[in-house]
Amino acid sequence: MQRIDETTELSTLAATDATAGTIAGGQAYLADVARRLAPYFARAQSRHRAQAYVQGLLSEAERKNSWQVAEVCGESTPYGFQYMLSRADWDADAVRDELRLYSIQHLADPTGVLVLDETGFLKKGEHSAGVARQYSGTAGNVENCQIGVFLGYASPLGHALLDRELYLPKGWTDDRARCRQAGIPADRPFATKPQLARQLLTRAFAAGVPAQWVTGDSVYGNDRRLRIWLEDRPQPYVLAVSGQEYVWLGSQQRQVKTILASRPAEGWTRLSAGDGTKGSRWYDWRWLPLAAPQAPDWHRWLLVRRSLSTPTELTAYVVFAPHATPLQEVVRVAGSRWTVESGFEEAKGEVGLDHDEVRSWTAWYRHITLAMWALALLTVMRAGTIAVEALKKSRRPPPAAGPLAAFKARRGLTSR
Repeated sequence: MQRIDETTELSTLAATDATAGTIAGGQAYLADVARRLAPYFARAQSRHRAQAYVQGLLSEAERKNSWQVAEVCGESTPYGFQYMLSRADWDADAVRDELRLYSIQHLADPTGVLVLDETGFLKKGEHSAGVARQYSGTAGNVENCQIGVFLGYASPLGHALLDRELYLPKGWTDDRARCRQAGIPADRPFATKPQLARQLLTRAFAAGVPAQWVTGDSVYGNDRRLRIWLEDRPQPYVLAVSGQEYVWLGSQQRQVKTILASRPAEGWTRLSAGDGTKGSRWYDWRWLPLAAPQAPDWHRWLLVRRSLSTPTELTAYVVFAPHATPLQEVVRVAGSRWTVESGFEEAKGEVGLDHDEVRSWTAWYRHITLAMWALALLTVMRAGTIAVEALKKSRRPPPAAGPLAAFKARRGLTSR
């Protein structure tokens, strides 16, 4: 894992004054990202535009669209960035693969967790690829929006978004003319969100991402085919399930809501699901064995989480893991799902994940991939800062505040 040497002098970037002012103190990190991105762009102009775009996403611009990114980069029009997103010759999937490698090289941990979740992108009109009136968890109701399915990675060193797929409702895949207008590949079939999640996981497993667990909400946990696919590997998981889902309890299939209704008041264990924005997230937990899986020495459980403030508020998970797995470890994994929600919030607020004003399939993937790069860079800076601060503590008092401290203060990073 790369670390910035504590004696390295971090100067401002040479790209543009506006971007340099925002990313002051991060030159070494940005130079590393630029070096990694360079091989994926055959033309120097597109390469420089992509690098500038990432810097623009990290700027103080209110909206991180092509117009405002162009403004902070000192360009009179956004056309160069729009061309880079829509028509330039480069492969967003190859850049995504490099992002995954970058994230794992910096954040990998044997206890890592792959986290599945989706987020909505509010849109106007009906021409943006995949847009439809559909439920968005981001908005909390049905909105005109796109839905992206994402794979996050959570470790003690930080969390990042590794992969993404745009969900296409049947209203799109059944209308090939509409798909052509949005640049959607002709061979792109309809796929449910759990099926898209399986694609994301397949790529992560093939790439050797060091992950001990998989977790996700009930959109994925309710899909029995996804659970069976993970068990066939075998891959440990902690997946939330809704009250409508059925599980095998002994020799009987029982609906989860029926099981929850019969839970006794005694026998709960109070454990923290990890630290949140307001400190440790404490809940009461209990689990009960489900029907044994085919894999020897592996077990299934139904894990139940109870709110302390509202004891009637229960959340259920199906767990698949080696039989000796302790409850505390399963609770840790269940609690790690908040990392992808936190990642969405930060990606939208800090690096403009949902600020794009593109319509085409290609441009969506390119903007999202570069925004994920910007988010990963911030996460890696945090990981590096942690190491530098630990080194400073052990050797000498910290130096006077400089550009790096100012950058961390703007981004809400720890600075001592």
